[in-house]
Amino acid sequence: MPYLIGSDHPEAPAGARFRAALARPGILRLPGAHNGMAALQAKAAGFQALYLSGAAMSASMGLPDLGILTVDEVAFFIRQITRASGLPLLVDGDTGYGEALNVMHMVRVFEEAGAAAVHLEDQLLPKKCGHLNDKKLASPAEMAAKVAAAVRARRHLVVIARTDAAAAEGIEGAVARAQLYVEAGADAIFPEALTSVEMFRAFRARLPGVKLLANMTEFGRTPALTAAEFEELGYQMVIWPVSSLRVANRAQERLYAALARDGATTALLPEMQTRAELYATLGLAAFEALDASIAQSVLPTTG
Repeated sequence: MPYLIGSDHPEAPAGARFRAALARPGILRLPGAHNGMAALQAKAAGFQALYLSGAAMSASMGLPDLGILTVDEVAFFIRQITRASGLPLLVDGDTGYGEALNVMHMVRVFEEAGAAAVHLEDQLLPKKCGHLNDKKLASPAEMAAKVAAAVRARRHLVVIARTDAAAAEGIEGAVARAQLYVEAGADAIFPEALTSVEMFRAFRARLPGVKLLANMTEFGRTPALTAAEFEELGYQMVIWPVSSLRVANRAQERLYAALARDGATTALLPEMQTRAELYATLGLAAFEALDASIAQSVLPTTG
């Protein structure tokens, strides 16, 4: 049903719907959706919540993931994904776009755009993908202040604190930071770039009762694990941040190569979404039916 009449878009705040999804049995699976179409396809596959990656947003704009995007640019992505799908969305908030007041502004902008949850990270700008080396970290106190600012500003948003400290400070340093962030009010912790099952297990053991998010990105430092395996390790959420974009990019690469080679797209037709499939995914018929149901305006007649 079109978002214009809202029947598929619950009135409960997005953050409340995210908390409800997290409270259901089993690990909450959050596939990355880099635009509205990806969100519709993820919803059709049965997912109950989605993730919006800073790396995927940046790459879709032809930019590296170095904290270049602005709050308003991210809000545009949030609006299109939540409008298209109606699903609660966890958003990558990078470093919060500045210090405490900037973080509070980000929280309000993201909520107004439709976000359900956000994660903040303890890197310094220019931030990097969590699976790259030479990341520079903020002090634990500085990051805790940002978490506290986010919690104070939010109305319903779920606040998740990400720590990139495992590579530089080891599991002990990452756990100590996580404990401080929980004390500052974080609803959950995201330990980034853990490199073994043993590290995931140790992190879980050191933070009893704290909700944890795992990142299952491809081509990174984390071993390939399934959602079920992360659940067995005691994690409550798992994201696949850039997977949809990677697959779409590879398909586009093949398309442009074939078009340059053949001067036609014929060779790629079997791999394409058909016109009928596209319209069905978009719900075109429902939009047309809604338009037809609206009575035409009648101009007043003069005596």
